Amino acid sequence: MLKFLLWLLLFVLCWPLALLALVLWPIVWLLSLPFRLIGLSVEALFAALRALLFLPARLLGGKS
Repeated sequence: MLKFLLWLLLFVLCWPLALLALVLWPIVWLLSLPFRLIGLSVEALFAALRALLFLPARLLGGKS
């Protein structure tokens, strides 16, 4: 009986949080989108710099 009452308490307390998360998730996703795009651009920049720095070694036949 105690387990059932705890499940009921959990249900009563958690459904508003679940609805709030369901409503706020698209807003959070939209707010994080610019940061993900900046991260992608920075990652591409570092990949290009790495390729540029290792170009002489690749031309000379080194292992990288």
